[in-house]
Amino acid sequence: MSYISEYQLSNYRNRTKTFSADNVINLSKSSFRDTTCPMIFLSHKHDEFSIMQDVIAFLKNEGVDVYVDWMDSSMPAYTNAETAHKLKEKIKASDKFILVATQNAINSKWCNWELGLGDAEKYINNIALFPINKSNQSFYGAEYLKIYPWIEYQDGSTQYIGGSYIPKGYYVFYPADENGSSRLFPLKQWLKIK
Repeated sequence: MSYISEYQLSNYRNRTKTFSADNVINLSKSSFRDTTCPMIFLSHKHDEFSIMQDVIAFLKNEGVDVYVDWMDSSMPAYTNAETAHKLKEKIKASDKFILVATQNAINSKWCNWELGLGDAEKYINNIALFPINKSNQSFYGAEYLKIYPWIEYQDGSTQYIGGSYIPKGYYVFYPADENGSSRLFPLKQWLKIK
């Protein structure tokens, strides 16, 4: 699994606006939204504000709507059982689930709980990890994450088995199946598949 560095991701925020509750979707059952535009539930560590701004800018650039719980005014001010109940509803209502997989998020009980819900509701075609770290180092101690698809940047130097090169861009890579076969989709295409 290849990781996207915080610096690489920050390039998206520098050329876009800061996101707030005013320009991120609420994802409530009663709100009217363009259902042709995929809705992504972002699981993340709450104290990583600048990383989240970068991820939101990146995904909005890919043409999707994003749900982030701390931008939702219907969520309780402090986490409690009601928070858990509402998060379950939001995950179920979303089209895709993405865990912003920083080291802090991987160590978070809430993020792991949300990943379990995402697994049950979206597995495997509608869930992905977005692995982000400070300098492309690997994460250790969460080997279970290797069962999930992940988002990765390709620089155009990697070859398919047939010999042609994977074009530059972001992709969703699926782990190898029992036959050793794996697959990938351009991220923009994966985000639109419902």
